[in-house]
Amino acid sequence: MPPDHPADDLADVLLLPDRTPARLRAVVGTDRKVLQDMYASLSQVSRYGRFLAAPPQLTEETLDHLVDEVDQVDHVAILLLAPAGDPDEAPVGVGRMIRYAGDPTTADIALAVADDWQGRGVGSALARALVAHRPLGVTRLVTVVAADNQASLATLAGLGATERVLTDGVYDVTVTLPT
Repeated sequence: MPPDHPADDLADVLLLPDRTPARLRAVVGTDRKVLQDMYASLSQVSRYGRFLAAPPQLTEETLDHLVDEVDQVDHVAILLLAPAGDPDEAPVGVGRMIRYAGDPTTADIALAVADDWQGRGVGSALARALVAHRPLGVTRLVTVVAADNQASLATLAGLGATERVLTDGVYDVTVTLPT
């Protein structure tokens, strides 16, 4: 990553609501195995919640998109590791925001949280960090969420004014971000 790259300021330490220290860092080109291992550890429910499908592993094409296409400008991707500074520090969540090519003011957001860390504020921390480091000019999120994914719906509602339209078991969610 070149100096003064927008992702340079993604490294941050924070406390989760249960006071566990956590560390944010940008996804980098060497994270293919990290993401593959994290995906493999997710339950079928968590896989479906993130991808609206639950294949047994990420394909090389998917990994290309999740790692190689990250530029931290139009495709921002971050990992949350916890407990920060502990010898057992490990990735417990990953989030990304990708600007839509046809509308530079709108982006998609996606989060995945390790099963053992769900309900501990990881998703909310990732979402807040993504909004803080969102692509320049993005004022709105548009994403699809399974109708039964209450955690994701609550996280999105916490980001700003939210509209939801239910179609075929999924919500099309629009979030207007605060300026």
